[in-house]
Amino acid sequence: VMATGGVTACVTKVELSISCRDLIDKDVTSKSDPLCVIYLKDGTTKTWQEVARTERIQNSLNPDFSTKIEMSYFFEEVQQIRFSIYDIDNSTDSLLDDDFLGEAECSLGQIVSSKKYVASLLDRSKKHLSKSKITVLADEITDNRVATLQFKATKLDNKDFMGKSDPFLELWREENEGWTLCHRTEVIKNNLNPTWKPFSVAVQSICGGDLSRKIKIICHDWDSDGSHDLIGEFFTTLSELQDNGNKEFFCINPKKKAKKSKYKNSGSIFIMGCKLERRFSFLDFIFGGLQLNFTVGIDFTGSNGDPTSRDSLHFMDPVRPNEYLQALSAVGAVVQDYDTDKLYPALGFGAKIPPSHVVSHEFPLNFRPDNPYCQGIDGIISAYQHALPVIKLWGPTNVSPIISHVARFAYNAQTTESSPNNYYILLILTDGAITDMDETRQAIVNASHLPMSIIIVGVGSADFSAMEMLDGDNGVLRSSSGQPVLRDIVQFVPYRDYKKASAAALAKAVLAEVPGQVTQYFRGRNLQPTQRN
Repeated sequence: VMATGGVTACVTKVELSISCRDLIDKDVTSKSDPLCVIYLKDGTTKTWQEVARTERIQNSLNPDFSTKIEMSYFFEEVQQIRFSIYDIDNSTDSLLDDDFLGEAECSLGQIVSSKKYVASLLDRSKKHLSKSKITVLADEITDNRVATLQFKATKLDNKDFMGKSDPFLELWREENEGWTLCHRTEVIKNNLNPTWKPFSVAVQSICGGDLSRKIKIICHDWDSDGSHDLIGEFFTTLSELQDNGNKEFFCINPKKKAKKSKYKNSGSIFIMGCKLERRFSFLDFIFGGLQLNFTVGIDFTGSNGDPTSRDSLHFMDPVRPNEYLQALSAVGAVVQDYDTDKLYPALGFGAKIPPSHVVSHEFPLNFRPDNPYCQGIDGIISAYQHALPVIKLWGPTNVSPIISHVARFAYNAQTTESSPNNYYILLILTDGAITDMDETRQAIVNASHLPMSIIIVGVGSADFSAMEMLDGDNGVLRSSSGQPVLRDIVQFVPYRDYKKASAAALAKAVLAEVPGQVTQYFRGRNLQPTQRN
């Protein structure tokens, strides 16, 4: 339960499990490679906003997606949700060049109330697509523990004529009417004695919080055409796995057992480790007193255009705020609720500043180096408006100095604090490609070790492809020397994609990854939120 504007709202967290059956086949020489994209309808703009994606399943018309979708369910709201299925045949995030396999729309309330929601998939014209169906299961999240598991196997049956089996495991939990996929491991090629990597899965997902609930573990031999061969399976519980390190389970193939009286097993699978631990949420840290320290960096390079011209991205229109101000207001309105003193450093870069009129890539908007803090978002806007007439837009677009500036504060917090008290968020608003890309990549790699996140909003219509590469969603970022980031801390959003959406939609897109980045950082340092009475 949470309070919103004086009204008590009923909210709970739910986890959605998605599967499809009888999808249409868009591939000529193989089967479709489906992925499910989940959208929520914005109640104000009535536009659909993407909130999550499952993994891509190769060569399957009957996919069971292992990715679980966590959502907040508000009893008093009608939350329209859409599940769109695509055949993914490339590595890009864009869906424009992927085949559409159908979709289903409903309310989140329908899924929650029915527990198991089954619907026919429709085409773009809302007509039924043959036999294609989607099933969505909803579970209320009441257990925040995570199980970290690792398995190995010995003497597995060889299913391949040329070479050895390519085994992988699937974990399924028992339901009233069957089984639900919880997790799928990686495939280990050409190996009858594999050791799979450790993996973490929510206790809620694997057994609904009931450690004695039956789990089925299936070992398959992976085939590129999707017709994976069953090696064997066994049944257990999370309680049994937790209590019996290195316990041996015989991998049984039911068909072989029924046919051969002398059949013993198809190999052995061992549990190497099973550790249960509480996984603290973003709100756990906030309730424990964590402060989000918000810093803004604004691009004042010449490519923005003369601020006195209506064509300039910095033009101060008395009727409609420019894109810089719209993005700042939308993001700041959310972040400011998590910072008690409401004092934010606001910095500019890429301009010639008074009194020397030398180019600076790290200057306070209020021109007070000893105290660059502005009071609230309104204070930042005021400093921005007063700075525009006295600076000269110049260049180049060097971003690394501001990243390093905030990183110094994050570094001091990391080295002096023994509990999660401070986390730093840098919002960079820029109109074009970064000039000091090598230095910026290095600064991000260095900052990935710190309690810090970087949000970049691209303003205007420039080509932002280079900046999109800084976002960890597009692969592992590395410095020019090859050093990888410790964790993904960058989120890039082009403002043009949200011009027609609400400020809330923009803020949601920009800040979507921050809670996960916060919890990942403190989890990596084994820091728990301060317990408040």
